Amino acid sequence: MELLEERIRQDGLVLPGNVLKVNQFLNHQIDPQLMYAIGQEFARLFAPEKITKILTVEASGIAPAIMAGLVLNVPVVFARKKKPSTLNDDVYTAEVYSYTKQVTNTISVDQKFLSATDHVLVIDDFLANGQAVNGLLEICRQAQVQIVGVGIVVEKSFQEGAKLIKDQGVRLESLARIASFEGDKVHFVGETDEKNN
Repeated sequence: MELLEERIRQDGLVLPGNVLKVNQFLNHQIDPQLMYAIGQEFARLFAPEKITKILTVEASGIAPAIMAGLVLNVPVVFARKKKPSTLNDDVYTAEVYSYTKQVTNTISVDQKFLSATDHVLVIDDFLANGQAVNGLLEICRQAQVQIVGVGIVVEKSFQEGAKLIKDQGVRLESLARIASFEGDKVHFVGETDEKNN
């Protein structure tokens, strides 16, 4: 998605430890027009599927998920990282380790929001090591839903996450795929080939 790649080039900041800071438009301050375009792209990519729900994890996955839900006209469910006092014990849970924050969270979804008749699209903002998405897929399996695929805004293709998802036989669609941060710059998958052609 060229619009997204250009925005990453313009406003993204490469930090030590293979971290890409995109808080100008994705995960602190949110650009609604860009998020809507992202939602439209996810809707286009997964149009043939009979999606009944979108599943994400709080907090940064919510913006792209809600826009895809708006375009697809389906509800968006988000897994919580902390169980609120109002949530009873009828929940699906999964352990998720965050390499960025070096902490393990138990994510949870109330069982009433996912059922075996659902066709679920999982959406998240980043895919690096794949732990958050893997946790969401585990919740999908517990709920016995049909997983139609995973939509990712930014994939770090040089890390293990994409392989982890594909090895489970799950369709993966990433809108921006980063090949490396060589020289503290963002290099997208295929851009070298495109420059040589």
